[in-house]
Amino acid sequence: MNALNQIILEGNVCRQPEKRTFDGNFRVCTVPIAVSRRFKNREGKNDEEVSYFDIDTYGNLADACEKWCPTGRGIRVVGRLKQDRWTGDDGKKNSRIKVIAEHVEFKYFNKKDNDGTEIKAEALEADLGTAGPSKKQKLAMLAQAAQAAQNEQEAGEVNF
Repeated sequence: MNALNQIILEGNVCRQPEKRTFDGNFRVCTVPIAVSRRFKNREGKNDEEVSYFDIDTYGNLADACEKWCPTGRGIRVVGRLKQDRWTGDDGKKNSRIKVIAEHVEFKYFNKKDNDGTEIKAEALEADLGTAGPSKKQKLAMLAQAAQAAQNEQEAGEVNF
C-alpha cells in the first residue's frame, strides 16, 4: 500500500511571516495561520474553535510568502506533514508536527483601519513596497509560485 501524506488548510495569516536564510541562499519562510472550524455544540448552538499552524515554505515560494502574506490575508495551503524528533538537553524526547507547503494560494482581501475605514488590498500591498497587482498579475504570481515549487521538487532541492 502506498503511503499518503497530504494536507489542505485554509485560514488567515495571524502574525507577520518570518524569513530566514541559511548558507547564503537556502531560504525558509514560516507563515503562521489561524484556521477556524464552526460546528454545533451539544446544546445545538453554533460554536467555533480556532487552531494555529506554522507553515514552512522554501526557496522561491518562501520569497513569495514573505512578500504577499501580510497579517490578515487569507491563504490556502496544500502541503504535507513532517514530524521532527529530538532529545532535549534534559534527556527528554520531544516531537513536533509541522506543515511543509508545496503550494500556496493567496486570497483577495480587504482590511479595516483602526477607525473602521476599509483599506483595499491594493493599498496594503502598496504599503509593502509593491504596486497593487491586477487580477492578471495575481494569476501570474500564483502560477510563478506553483512553478517554482514544482521546479524545486523535481530538482530535489527541497526534500524535508
